[in-house]
Amino acid sequence: LLQIYIYIYTVPCESIRYDMVHYGHSNQLRQAKAMGDYLIVGVHTDGEISQHKGPPVFTQDERYKMVRAIKWVDEIVEGAPYVTTLETLDKYTSDFCVHGDDITLTVDGKDTYEEVKRSGRYRECKRTQGVSTTDLVGRMLLMTKAHHSNIGHSDYQQHTDNFGKGPKGHSPWTGVSQFLQTSQKIIQFASGQEPQPGDTIIYVAGAFDLFHIGHVDFLEAVSRLSDKPYVIVGLHFDQEVNRYKGKNYPIMNVHERTLSVLACRYVSEVVIGAPYAVTRELLDHFKVDLVCHGKTDVHPDKDGSDPYAEPRKKGILHTVDSMNSLTTDSIVQRIIKNRLLFEARNQKKEAKEMAVIQAMKRREEEKGKERAQAVL
Repeated sequence: LLQIYIYIYTVPCESIRYDMVHYGHSNQLRQAKAMGDYLIVGVHTDGEISQHKGPPVFTQDERYKMVRAIKWVDEIVEGAPYVTTLETLDKYTSDFCVHGDDITLTVDGKDTYEEVKRSGRYRECKRTQGVSTTDLVGRMLLMTKAHHSNIGHSDYQQHTDNFGKGPKGHSPWTGVSQFLQTSQKIIQFASGQEPQPGDTIIYVAGAFDLFHIGHVDFLEAVSRLSDKPYVIVGLHFDQEVNRYKGKNYPIMNVHERTLSVLACRYVSEVVIGAPYAVTRELLDHFKVDLVCHGKTDVHPDKDGSDPYAEPRKKGILHTVDSMNSLTTDSIVQRIIKNRLLFEARNQKKEAKEMAVIQAMKRREEEKGKERAQAVL
């Protein structure tokens, strides 16, 4: 049995600055799992992150639970050390570790994977283009309804300068790029499994924006309502979400939210652009046995009607208490509150990365000169 040990700092991997989970991190874990049979994920403590990165937004307990909820993860190691060593790999009988194709540095600028790289027990997977924590934070701070397409806006560019560009250039590992959804990416994330005889088909709907621990707790509670749950999540289109949530929501567009939800182990299927009202046609089409909603307020439909009138009439509407009060709004408030800290942390990280890049370039130039002299 081939085991992989992939180290992730914050949740759930690579150079994540604000310990926010997004589909890029899930995609890295998906790639890592494909390299072997058993994926062990190390998650750092708040203390380790604060020392090397800066204060985290989510607590270590929140991050532990988020990583466990990603369907490609077999096991997590709580309180994993920041620097990956051969001793750690051997402790967990892992053949090698996996990380993204960016660089991870300690507080003093050293490669955290140096030892395992030298020993040949290191593998890399590709970073997901079009998503970064820098970008997501920028959308929260920009506070406009068109932030999904504001990548060229002057205010947004000012934000990326603050969050993703150091004083001596731009690091390829820290920055903002545009997300382009593809059918192949959805296929990679989807389970591809149809409901089986005896399954309880449960339907839930919502925005599931900035997919977080509150969503995980809700979906886990929903899945526990049956011995054989088949949970279908209906995701509302962006315009619909903005209608009932207002402000600059959703932070993530429907394509991004789709991948985030599909990565959750408690989800079987996603309806992209689900109708706001849970209609008889929808219930019949998916053969829904149970419709669930959290304890949050239910906003009326555009015509003022109850969007859950049909399942309520059929007696299949169930209110689920996730026992978690965290919302997307509270996450945004955490980010806004600590904006200056995050800006300083990101610029410090970028400066270290640029120093490494310059050192790598110098080494390559020296090697080139040595080869040229050898030819002469």
